[in-house]
Amino acid sequence: MNEAFGPVWVIAEQIDGAILPVTLQLIGHARKLADELDVPLEAILFRESPEREIAQLTASGADQVYLGTAPELAAYHPEIYTDVITNLAKEAQPEILLLGSTSMGRELAPLIAAGLGAGLTAHCIDLKLNEERILEARVPAYGVLLSIVCPEKRPQMATVAQGVFPDPDQERGRTSKIVALDVPAGLSQRIQTVEVVRKEPEGVDLETASVVVAGGAGAVDLQGWRRIEELAGELHAALGSTRPAVDEGWIELDTMIGQSGKMVSPNLYIGVGLSGELQHMVGILGSPTMVAINNDPKAPVFEQVDVGIVEDCREFVPLLIEKLKEFKQKEKTH
Repeated sequence: MNEAFGPVWVIAEQIDGAILPVTLQLIGHARKLADELDVPLEAILFRESPEREIAQLTASGADQVYLGTAPELAAYHPEIYTDVITNLAKEAQPEILLLGSTSMGRELAPLIAAGLGAGLTAHCIDLKLNEERILEARVPAYGVLLSIVCPEKRPQMATVAQGVFPDPDQERGRTSKIVALDVPAGLSQRIQTVEVVRKEPEGVDLETASVVVAGGAGAVDLQGWRRIEELAGELHAALGSTRPAVDEGWIELDTMIGQSGKMVSPNLYIGVGLSGELQHMVGILGSPTMVAINNDPKAPVFEQVDVGIVEDCREFVPLLIEKLKEFKQKEKTH
């Protein structure tokens, strides 16, 4: 192993014993970074009964798993998690530390970075090593893609959304070393988990949908937005959005696609009444067929799709819905 660099770390996240896909995707990509640096890839997992999760992390590429099974670690606790991870990082000196851009990751990453005096690049769409083997994180900003490096501070930290990297191949014969973590006495108990309330998801999941309909400001008002919702329903598609639609209150924040939202990779993407700014389009990963409906022929979205329809979506979408219904009725009669 290369003693000039520390290990690559991934903070694993699980819910009810299921490792989140973004964690495994990060492990798969981090494996490549670790191989380039010739250092071990290590994961940190907080879980009371971890056998299945350890097996997943190991098969995805982890060489070592730091395991915290203490009762204090059973539920996510930002202060305790931060203290445990920062104390461990000060001892182990990781070169790179990666987290998913999830609700937990977006809160935990800056806390860890502050505790270690490290830099943090959030919501990256790519991670690679440059010629000097320094992590180069790519993020969309100001209408372009920026490459950010942290040449001095360590660890080099980044958060990445689900879907940015592919699911890794599972190598079932791999083994990993397990290192038990202790929770130091006297850690903060200002926050306590009283109850966990699960919200049942509605509709088709954006991040796994094969068809996505995304709407933007071109809907104009709530009535126009309802027609976009109806189109998604007719296509059995997940409904996504851009920032203007969320700001207008037409739809929830967790449907937003792009730099500050979710990453999607559907077989078919249909953008309705949206301009196609980079902040949104970076959230569409490798969709083989992309369609846009916009009344502005100069909209940037038309430069990035396979089929462009220059029409007012408020007039075109109802006609499209009508044709879809007619087609379905014909299918039933044959």
